[in-house]
Amino acid sequence: MRKVIYGFNVSVDGYIETGNGDINWTVPDDEIHQYFNDQEREFDTHLYGRRLYEIMSAFWPTADENPDASEVEIEYAHIWKGIKNIVFSRTLTQVDRNSQLFRGNIAEEINKLKAQPGKDMNVGGANLASTFMQLGLIDEYRLFIWPVILGSGKPMFPQLRERIDLKLVETHKFGSGVVMLRLVNK
Repeated sequence: MRKVIYGFNVSVDGYIETGNGDINWTVPDDEIHQYFNDQEREFDTHLYGRRLYEIMSAFWPTADENPDASEVEIEYAHIWKGIKNIVFSRTLTQVDRNSQLFRGNIAEEINKLKAQPGKDMNVGGANLASTFMQLGLIDEYRLFIWPVILGSGKPMFPQLRERIDLKLVETHKFGSGVVMLRLVNK
């Protein structure tokens, strides 16, 4: 059965962006970017909320054409373009290449997708992931904890009605000081 994985860059104090939406503190070096590239190969579907979809689809389809792009960025762009996007939005009316807009019952759709053959799926965007968490749809969490304290901003995790018990199955420390924690549901 396919899994839904939620992975994100997060500050030590639990924020994924500053109060004004800044994420410049999460610019990956080549080591981290290569790790992200390798992870992307595990997925055949991105599950995006509107905002993250707009950010990703505005940059990655042509990132490999930028003469200043690094090898790892070019590689990521090639991988990203080959992955299907399902966009969960009530406000978008259309989506671009290799993407599908979805407005129905999220739990029903995700459980149907999990039962289909294929690679794992990556949920992107804190708001969408929050909904997935409330519905019990996330199977694995990958936190990339950056050595920074923001003090405020958008939290990675919402307030929950019930706690979610997790088991740590992997850690990885990067040369930059970023630490990845991989956790699964108990």
